[in-house]
Amino acid sequence: MEPEKFRFYMVQDYLYLIDYAKLFALCTVKTSRMDWMQKFAGLLHSTLHEEMALHRTYANRFGIREEELEAAQPSPITLAYTNYMLHQAQNGTLAYVMAALLPCMWSYWEIGKSLATIPGAIDHHLYGEWIAMYSSEGFGDLAKSCIQMMDELAAGLSAHELANLESIFLNTTRFEYMFWDMAYQQKMW
Repeated sequence: MEPEKFRFYMVQDYLYLIDYAKLFALCTVKTSRMDWMQKFAGLLHSTLHEEMALHRTYANRFGIREEELEAAQPSPITLAYTNYMLHQAQNGTLAYVMAALLPCMWSYWEIGKSLATIPGAIDHHLYGEWIAMYSSEGFGDLAKSCIQMMDELAAGLSAHELANLESIFLNTTRFEYMFWDMAYQQKMW
């Protein structure tokens, strides 16, 4: 990806992560299991402090000041995607929230692992840290943990409820694709 496209992506992804973090807060509210509350609180913390710190570091590398990140406006796709996820999270069960947030985490892990197989990718001066983070065993463990929680939440649900979860999962998967395309095309209003 050309540096100016990645720069555009970084700004939009920073905005996305602000709302994505809220999903973990809503998960914490919607569960009564203490172990899951701790897991979601940890995911909220790591999103706000580790993932967003990586974004701020990259932003600086690409000449994006923190003031620019804070003043940035979301693209139509970023806005639609985050609003869809937050709508599902606020109006549905914990399973709805998990179905909405899982495609992002799972796809980033898969993309990171795939990119890490390219010789020299992890050492790349612009993209290496990004690839290393999302291909890491730690990030993979988080993704697998969320997949397992989704499986537990889906167990025993009616065919109708499973179809609703599948629809949410597929819609956010489509939004993931649209988000990457939006960043590559640098599409705003």
